[in-house]
Amino acid sequence: MASESDSQEKTEDPTPKRIEQAMEEGQVLSSKELFVFTTLFAGLFVYFIAVNSSGFLLGQWKGFFQFDLGEFNGELVRLSYEAFLYILSLGLAIGVPMTIVVLFTQSTLSGRINFAPKAMNFKGSRINPLQGLKRMVSMKALVEMLKSIAKVVLLIGVTYLVISTAISALLTSSDANLLKGLERVHATFIGLFIALLLVLAAIALLDVLWQRHQHIQQLRMSRQDIKDEHKQTEGSPEVKAKIRRMQMTTAARAAQQRKAIDDVPSATAVITNPTHFAIALKYDVGARGAPTILAMGRGKMAADIIEIAQTESVPIFQSPLLARALFFTGEIGAEIHEELFSAVAAVLAFIFRIANGENLEVPDIEVPEDLQFNETGERYNA
Repeated sequence: MASESDSQEKTEDPTPKRIEQAMEEGQVLSSKELFVFTTLFAGLFVYFIAVNSSGFLLGQWKGFFQFDLGEFNGELVRLSYEAFLYILSLGLAIGVPMTIVVLFTQSTLSGRINFAPKAMNFKGSRINPLQGLKRMVSMKALVEMLKSIAKVVLLIGVTYLVISTAISALLTSSDANLLKGLERVHATFIGLFIALLLVLAAIALLDVLWQRHQHIQQLRMSRQDIKDEHKQTEGSPEVKAKIRRMQMTTAARAAQQRKAIDDVPSATAVITNPTHFAIALKYDVGARGAPTILAMGRGKMAADIIEIAQTESVPIFQSPLLARALFFTGEIGAEIHEELFSAVAAVLAFIFRIANGENLEVPDIEVPEDLQFNETGERYNA
């Protein structure tokens, strides 16, 4: 029981496959605080660009209110259209960089921009009141609440510190005029904004570390999970052993076939399909026992056997059914199947009589129905 309990405890770090599955389901590392920081940081750059370009922007905007009263209707349509394009271009100039910043932030966190259609599927647990209550009183909800309180306290404290430091200079300056006062307010605002950004950067860093820890904890696996995943990926040990044995058997048979080709010149006859299968048989007249298979093969191996037989003047007899029956029931170096004795005897008798100068018609070779195969090794009457 103890070992079973240990195997079910999620103590192991997630595998790459588990992380990939989580991303497909929409479970990615994310940090709201980092998004807040990067968005405001980008906003600061947009603000500086807007301030430095304020003269040009105001001049453009001013032009929309200058028109000839004599052509009021036409001018109104034109200026409205231009104003629309102007506002749209400003929106794009701000929105596109902000979108890029958001996408870059997420890709930096999770390693890529993730699109997970599975996350949009309907799940009953999302509208289950009990599940919702459980999420509200969870440890994650408590941490989020404490984090929010700490963030508000820090931001209010920094704001108070910056303003209290600058307020005396703003109120007691003896040579301050309106322009100078506005410049000091602006400088104070920029200082406050930068101070808040530094606080948000620290909060974002801590939040990223916490979210990463939580993300890994949620994806942790038990030892049994890892074993099951390994079986799904690599296959069970029993299946792998069986496949390995089949591969070794196939390789050994192929090696035996290649080696047996050297014996083809001494064959009595070669039975072919006529091109896909070739079986070289050996039989000594008067010898005890049945004919033996010297070599056999299919495809390229069959073509090699036929080529050698033609070169060495070994008789070749075409009989597709007999060739396939010999191939799928025989082994190199073994005698032919006993049910094929009659068919092979008829072939050898024909070859011997032809060799003695007789003029004969090619006989029809009959193969038992239960030994009739197609080219994939399946019986016709199965």
